[in-house]
Amino acid sequence: MSSGTGSRDLSALTVGFIGAGNMAFAIGSGLIKQGVLKANQRHYGQFRGDPEADIIFLCVKPHILPVFAKSIEGKLAGVDCSEKVLVSVLAGVKLDRLKSEFASLGINHVRTMPNTPMQVGAGCTIYSEGFEVDCPKTVRDRYEDIKFMLNQLGLAYEVREDQINGITGLTGCGPAYVYQIIEALADGAVKQGAARDQAIRMAAQTVMGAAKTVLETGKHPAVLKDEVCSPGGATIHGVHELEKGGLRATLMNAVEKSANRAKELQ
Repeated sequence: MSSGTGSRDLSALTVGFIGAGNMAFAIGSGLIKQGVLKANQRHYGQFRGDPEADIIFLCVKPHILPVFAKSIEGKLAGVDCSEKVLVSVLAGVKLDRLKSEFASLGINHVRTMPNTPMQVGAGCTIYSEGFEVDCPKTVRDRYEDIKFMLNQLGLAYEVREDQINGITGLTGCGPAYVYQIIEALADGAVKQGAARDQAIRMAAQTVMGAAKTVLETGKHPAVLKDEVCSPGGATIHGVHELEKGGLRATLMNAVEKSANRAKELQ
């Protein structure tokens, strides 16, 4: 995990967002809900850059990056960007390409892969910086600000850039897989007579409780699974059905497919 988990005063910081979709909302609303930023420190923008922003989150789809890059370069033309940091959340887009797209600005770059549970402070983000060796100290300070913000929104890990695409299939795409699992568990309970709204909440609580147990006990998931499975009991019969249905292989395949797609987006 990164070192940005202590206390940090960001009251003088202005944070901009390019794009106003789900990811921008998750990060921006999460930072406010967690008390990291105040509403007046956050600025959303569509086809524009905020000249006042110290840190700018780039939250657009990879295929329209060139259009946004030209727009942002136009808006920031003549602005000193040497101490500003552009934080990309674009799947598959490498730091080298970001530097190329925004070459005329001389702005500094951080590549991330966050996920939407950041909006409730339960996200998981991986990131890597692409600063020049002789970048200003202010840029390094901004990087510490970014680390702090990401850690306040859940888990955050600094990784090598060549690891980001592979992990994207887990952290970036994983919430969608889990939502499907929650929906399927709820459907199973509804089939057994449970009310739909109760089934969804119970399924979500069950998944959250299991995840929290993994994180807080430090036990391997296989050990925790065995603790639930009594010999000849109901749980082991259900686990057998999951094995017959190929649950583990299917999830592994999903992570791999998503990771490969992320590589194609570059």
